[in-house]
Amino acid sequence: MYKSFFKPLIDKCVAIGVLSVTSPFFILATISLWFANSGKPFFFQARPGRNGRIFKIYKFKTMNDKKDKNGNLLPDSERLTPVGRFLRKTSFDEIPQLINVLTGDMSLIGPRPLLLEYLPLYSPEQMKRHEVKPGITGWAQVNGRNLVQWSQRLEMDAWYAENVSFLLDMKIAWLTVKKTVAAEGVSSKGSETMEKFKGETIS
Repeated sequence: MYKSFFKPLIDKCVAIGVLSVTSPFFILATISLWFANSGKPFFFQARPGRNGRIFKIYKFKTMNDKKDKNGNLLPDSERLTPVGRFLRKTSFDEIPQLINVLTGDMSLIGPRPLLLEYLPLYSPEQMKRHEVKPGITGWAQVNGRNLVQWSQRLEMDAWYAENVSFLLDMKIAWLTVKKTVAAEGVSSKGSETMEKFKGETIS
């Protein structure tokens, strides 16, 4: 009952409330990123959701599109704008995903929606992460976020999908607030973002 009815209901109510409260900041961040990213404040990308259904994720665009002399994008660390760094550190770059929650593509809590190119690389066990809606935060995010290895991260995603409950979601929500305030686990070692998944076997 919780997974099929109360969880989606809570998702939408909280999303509406948070968007209402943060609307002034949302507008300010949009204007700031408009100037920082040459008129492109938002980032849109296709991601796989529950049962692999494709949807378009919304985020604030934290990196510009600067390229080197050969036309290749510069490293993430060189494209991350000052306002983007702040948004990423505070996790406020995720706020636009509340729109995804309202449309039913995402949940507040669940495995993070990853890249489409990863789908063929998952083991059957790792694919269990797609048995639930992806979330803005999740079990892996409060247990290391970008600092844990892919095998551990995907194992935690699969475990969450098999153990969804109200109490577990409340625990994740509380830990998310604590870690967001402390800005823990935002970047993996030596990088501004998590290294790409290459098809590791779950441990």
